[in-house]
Amino acid sequence: MNERIVGLDAQAVRASVELADRVRPADLSRPTPCLGWTVYGLLAHMATQHYGFAAASRGDGDLARWKTRSLGDDPAASYRASAEHVLAAFAADGVLERMFPLPEFTSGSPFPGAQAIGFHFIDYVVHSWDLAKSLGVAVDFPPDLLEAALAVARAVPGGQARLAPGAAFAPALPWSGGSRLDEIVAILGRSPSWPA
Repeated sequence: MNERIVGLDAQAVRASVELADRVRPADLSRPTPCLGWTVYGLLAHMATQHYGFAAASRGDGDLARWKTRSLGDDPAASYRASAEHVLAAFAADGVLERMFPLPEFTSGSPFPGAQAIGFHFIDYVVHSWDLAKSLGVAVDFPPDLLEAALAVARAVPGGQARLAPGAAFAPALPWSGGSRLDEIVAILGRSPSWPA
């Protein structure tokens, strides 16, 4: 999957952009499946992550790159700009051979490019789902993308790490059938039936 991860990630990011383009001012205060975050907070987090990962792809491990940014007067346009920024960074020659310092995740050793982009990929599959759920619309991914995302989701460590404050994912939830995307989000602690 190493060679494919950049293309898969780009598909997930583009899906998130299409969803963000549907956000209207009245939607910004809607709740999301991310506990405590409104649609605005989710978009701000997603944009910040794009800039942080793009910096990491260039070897920049400054934690300040991960500080939440304002989305200004046009949150959808700001989000789109952040997405274009990370897509360009990940399209650079040799990106998979680079080491990504990810200070928001760990102060330890940097991660190989393919693994780091895999982290970004699963985030944008799940965050696209989060945004779609918040807006009451569907997000559709091709089967090959969902199979790759399922493999990444299954590799995310469970246990006590998911109970820590600020953990990227909550503990896995039971899943009893439904779509492949439902299975992925349940593994990563989202209820496929949110907000029920």
